This record gives sequence, structure tokens and C-alpha cells, in this order.
Amino acid sequence: MSFFAYFKEEFQVIQERDPAIHSPMEVLLYPSFRVMLKYRRAHKLYLKGHYFLARWISQRAARKTGIEIHPGATIGKGLFIDHGSGVIIGETAIIGDNVTLYQGVTLGALSTRGGQSLRGHRRHPTIGDRVTIYSGASVLGGDTVIGHDAVIGGNAFITHSIAPGMRVSVKNQELEMRMMKDVNW
Repeated sequence: MSFFAYFKEEFQVIQERDPAIHSPMEVLLYPSFRVMLKYRRAHKLYLKGHYFLARWISQRAARKTGIEIHPGATIGKGLFIDHGSGVIIGETAIIGDNVTLYQGVTLGALSTRGGQSLRGHRRHPTIGDRVTIYSGASVLGGDTVIGHDAVIGGNAFITHSIAPGMRVSVKNQELEMRMMKDVNW
């Protein structure tokens, strides 16, 4: 896809999904808009084996936006990062289409001693299509899959897979999971 096509796609995603937009020009001010354009460029370089240049682009974008996306991550269409400061997306993360992330979300790896032994292995989660992950949530581990249409509540700490259509929240310091159709949220 060309740079112009990415530009247009990212522009439309923010304009359609953020009700706070009052004019199209505001989209240009959004950190998620800038970081996604930089991510797409860095990801192409990463896939071609230009690792240093890809990381240089992604780290510059992280310093300017507060959103850190490793250029090795695989991200589908329509990712919307609302109030994105503190969002971290790891190298082997896979994100489906039309996903929404809020501030402080981490898609990371589980901690290990001697982390280099994990080189070449999936360390980060897979996020299905149309998933929403609210602020402060951490989704960790290469075997962790968040199913399509799931919703992860704020401050949740997820290290196991979540079935499609589930809603997960932290309530009274305990993890609570419910099927979407059974709950009026």
C-alpha cells in the first residue's frame, strides 16, 4: 500500500471513531495518527531486514507521541489508539482489524530470566478483530489470544486467552468475565 493510501486510511479511522473531532484538520494533531504512519514505514523497513533504521524511526515516534510500537509488530487495518500516551506494543504482537486501544495499554511479553533464550519465539499476544482494550490494561504472553469482539476493561492483567465476545473487567480486585450477550454494560 502506498504512503498516500496509509495516510487516507489512518485519517478516516480517527475521524470516524473519535466523537471529539470537530474538524478534519484536528486529525493531524493526534499522536496515534502520526505514530501509525511512522509504524507503517518502519514495519516495511523491518520486513526488509533494515532493523536499525526501523527501530530508529519507531523510537523517534515514541519520543514524540508517547506511543511505542515495535516495527516488528503485525497490525491490521483500522487500529485506533485513543489518548495513546503510554501504549506499548511488542515485537511479536499481532493485532487484527478495527481494534481500539486506550492510554497505558501494554501488549507485552511475560518476564523471564535470560530473555535472550526467547529470541525467535512468539512473546507477545494476539489480538483479534474489533477488540477494545481500555486504559491501563496489560495483555502479556505469546500464547495469549484475545478473541474477536472481546472487551478488556481498564487495569486488567491478562496472561491467558480470552474467548471471542467476552468482556473482562477488574471488579473488587478480582477478574470478572462475562459473555457480551449476557451483560448490559
